[in-house]
Amino acid sequence: MSPEAAIAELVADRLADRAPGDPPLVLGLCGAQGSGKSTVAARLAQRFDRSAILSLDDLYLTRAERQRLAREVHPLLATRGVPGTHDVALGVATLAAIMRGEPAPLPRFDKATDDRVSRSRWPAAPERTALIVFEGWCVGARPQAEESLIAPVNRLEAEEDSSGTWRRYANVALATDYPALFETIGLLALMIPPDWSTVRRWRIQQEEALRSARGGDGPGVMDDVAVARFVRHYERLTRHIWWEMPRRADLCLRLTEEREVATTNAAAPSGE
Repeated sequence: MSPEAAIAELVADRLADRAPGDPPLVLGLCGAQGSGKSTVAARLAQRFDRSAILSLDDLYLTRAERQRLAREVHPLLATRGVPGTHDVALGVATLAAIMRGEPAPLPRFDKATDDRVSRSRWPAAPERTALIVFEGWCVGARPQAEESLIAPVNRLEAEEDSSGTWRRYANVALATDYPALFETIGLLALMIPPDWSTVRRWRIQQEEALRSARGGDGPGVMDDVAVARFVRHYERLTRHIWWEMPRRADLCLRLTEEREVATTNAAAPSGE
């Protein structure tokens, strides 16, 4: 079974229970980098009428804003990714407008230029949207306990965040700012890869496609070495999500290396 088929079944059941005038159903779709969230979201939007897709990746702060955080808080905040590098207020306002039935503009971010797309190029949600697919690598995530932040989880944290300032900043942001962004989620689906090495391989595949499409140009385009470092920014919270989210998600999909569903309501990858 494909992920979109499993999730679509759940969405269809919930949409069938909606009464006229009900607010849109917000599907929170959480999955590690490269797991196929964008593909699943696109296919769900094609299947269900009056659908809109909002990606957490499209809510990143601009390059200038992240560079300011890098100067004022910690250098690692120049890199898009962790909580604290998103424009939460923009996401909250966008979702609120869609929930009111408005044809709200949907933010867009260009990873190849590592910056937000001009507002004039943003698409719009349909009027009286019925389904919002809100997808992202940490959509619906909850913060870690303070004691869990002490030990680094990888070389990036050990060498570039030895004081823990960066990871604590992200954790505080997740605890204080992001609940307002996630509170409208009515269904939460989690896509779980086989292991962390698969996540790294999937993300390299994504970047290869981006390099091919852009001819290797652009400040946001990375080679394989840069990708390996980049995904370390996400490792801590991704592993936490695998441990914490399955107990409360409406649907957990354990994926194969080919991104097909191996089992549903799956536990976290062994050893994580």
